Amino acid sequence: MKSAVETLNPTRVRLTVEVPFEELKDSLDAAYKKINQQVTVKGFRKGKVPARVIDQRFGRGAVLEEAVNDALPKFYTDAVNEAELSVLGQPEVDITELKDGETLNFTAEVDIRPTIEIPDFSGIEVEVDAVEVTEEDVDKAVEELRERFASTAPVERAAEDGDVVTIDLQAKVDGEVLEDGVADGVSYTIGSGELLEGIDDAVKGLEAGGEATFTSELKGGSAAGKEAEVTVKVTQVAKRELPELDDEFAQLASEFDTIEELRADSRKRLENMKQYDQATQAQERVLEKLLDLVEVPVPEKLLEDEINTRKHNLEHHQLGQMGLDLAKYLEIQGKSEEEFDAETKEAAVKGIKTQFVLDELVKQEKLNVNQEELTEHLMRRAASSGMSPDQFAQAVVEGGQVPLLVGEVARGKALAVVVEKATVKDTNGEVIDLDDEEDETESAETEATEASAEEKTEG
Repeated sequence: MKSAVETLNPTRVRLTVEVPFEELKDSLDAAYKKINQQVTVKGFRKGKVPARVIDQRFGRGAVLEEAVNDALPKFYTDAVNEAELSVLGQPEVDITELKDGETLNFTAEVDIRPTIEIPDFSGIEVEVDAVEVTEEDVDKAVEELRERFASTAPVERAAEDGDVVTIDLQAKVDGEVLEDGVADGVSYTIGSGELLEGIDDAVKGLEAGGEATFTSELKGGSAAGKEAEVTVKVTQVAKRELPELDDEFAQLASEFDTIEELRADSRKRLENMKQYDQATQAQERVLEKLLDLVEVPVPEKLLEDEINTRKHNLEHHQLGQMGLDLAKYLEIQGKSEEEFDAETKEAAVKGIKTQFVLDELVKQEKLNVNQEELTEHLMRRAASSGMSPDQFAQAVVEGGQVPLLVGEVARGKALAVVVEKATVKDTNGEVIDLDDEEDETESAETEATEASAEEKTEG
């Protein structure tokens, strides 16, 4: 077999392959054997039909077609390996010449990973938000905890903002009560915005036994997105009562004995959260600067596939769970379809570039992933997916996704290398030392890389 490579553009090549006919012998034998098992010829036992009879009865062309289909993947793979190409996706194969007993010639066009030069990135500088926790921040955190320990007591008066009402609901569309449009004994906090638009105005001012009707667009169910006439009946009005902010509350709501200790712990938690956000922000901004430094051509087919994948996941998974279609989603977002398409393409390009650049850094820095790192990553991914580690691990193995997870960890380590060499300052001008890169990198690296289709399409 002889092969040659022609570069069509920085991300696509054409392989020209010439195969001497004798190298098709194994595939020809396999083709005769396969056809033998499928046909019946009078006078011959099944599977024992001579090759010359198969040629006479069914045509030599059918045998050659079967043999070529069997042999092409191997010859294509050999040509790819010989040229040391890193291919993406499936090739477009064209048989240019097939002469029985002489030769098989074919071409294969396929996308490849572009050659990327990573420049010196040690001069990258970024600015991030300073970690500042105010007394107002602590007050808000403690108040949110206090809200969780609120109790309710029934009152005999009209409902007001903040009250918890028990209500019965009935929704009609075009005058017909929906099968899934009736709910009794629903508990609702007025002003929370957790139910239908317009319900707050409808129930405020009603006492137990009071009833009101309003129109609202349904958020979910069989008539999601349609205008409905909703009847709401209040069966109970209850006032929320908050505990006093004292040492007794601290002992009730935490492991601390005093409210001062509880506030100190709240401050520490807020500082940790803001430090985490700061580290994530640093990674995202360093990554942006790194991508700006590197010229990365993007394969057209890979980009098209990535855009389609993102749209499919949004429409059929995320929006479907919310009872929305794309048109309604765009209306809520205040975006045109053209703006949405442009944003989707921009995000897809960034995702692909990020994978290419970080994968190149993995090679350049000779980064490896050990079992402990892979296990830690798997545990985090399992937690974010809502599955147990064992369930998630089984799904990963059965889906052949282990290399994808290894790639995510490796790219996370590559990004950490860049962040470590960058200068990160906060808005106060202080240089930030991000110590725990390994733990903090997860969110930024995953967001930047997991949506890219490169891993799924790499051949």
